[in-house]
Amino acid sequence: MFYRIVLAIVRFLLFLLNGNHHYQNREKLPKDQNYIIVAPHRTWIDPVYLALAAQPRQFSFMAKKELFENPFLSWLIRHLNAFPVDRENPGPSAIKKPVKILKDGKLSLIIFPTGTRHSSELKGGAATIAKLSGVPIIPAVYQGPLTVKDLLKRKRVSVRFGDPLYVERKTKLNKENLTKIDHQIQSAFDQLDQEIDPNFHYDYK
Repeated sequence: MFYRIVLAIVRFLLFLLNGNHHYQNREKLPKDQNYIIVAPHRTWIDPVYLALAAQPRQFSFMAKKELFENPFLSWLIRHLNAFPVDRENPGPSAIKKPVKILKDGKLSLIIFPTGTRHSSELKGGAATIAKLSGVPIIPAVYQGPLTVKDLLKRKRVSVRFGDPLYVERKTKLNKENLTKIDHQIQSAFDQLDQEIDPNFHYDYK
């Protein structure tokens, strides 16, 4: 209930402040099972737009542990289904926790496999979680404002979903296969970016 109320408030505020959002390929989102949305982490607001684009599905979020150091922020994001992960030393819980969430059936999952904003290095966690939980990976990209200033200028926001990727239970998650899956995910990101706007690029300077 808390998740839905907060997301409804945020949706209304973003409509007033920007209102120029476009959610593409929503038909590719599974309707009868949980799934994992993976996307490159480009800005502070892309988790919000991904969650809005995939409504009415509710999500859990894998978040860096540093975000939980502030008591109020920790309370807020925990109530929005986020859980902490130590990115330097992730440990078994970084896999077990999201697998349990997905198997419980109430929440899907949003992961940024690049880890930090602007990074292009993919991690293997999404593939491992997908295999153990038996759910598909849905690649997605966000193109839009990177700053509050640009958001308030009502610059276009686009979220586009790609075709589901499946990791079979019999797949061995060795280095070779994880690299192959990472390449599939990155190729999906590149294709989705091209489909939205082939001339679009991010300037991180």
